[in-house]
Amino acid sequence: MIHEHAEHAHGNHHDEAKAETKSDAIKRLSYIEGHLAGVKKMVDDDRYCVDILRQTFAVRRALQKLESQLIDGHLRTCVVDGVKEGREEQVLSELVELYEIADR
Repeated sequence: MIHEHAEHAHGNHHDEAKAETKSDAIKRLSYIEGHLAGVKKMVDDDRYCVDILRQTFAVRRALQKLESQLIDGHLRTCVVDGVKEGREEQVLSELVELYEIADR
């Protein structure tokens, strides 16, 4: 009985972590969306190229940070679950695919 309770408590923590990751991702995407709209306006207003590039670099860094956090969340939740459920090959295939896409 204690073991079942421990799993249930872990499941709740797992769900909370997923919800927190999602909430953070939505906030970051909203920030990136607003930042990108600002860059578009800068281009439309014929702003200085160096100023625009500084902003596009900032958008890229924000996207990279989002990707890092999504990968971290995926490794800590979905990958762990997949291995526990006996789906090691699928999990590894997905990770290799992500690595290949990111490396391009």
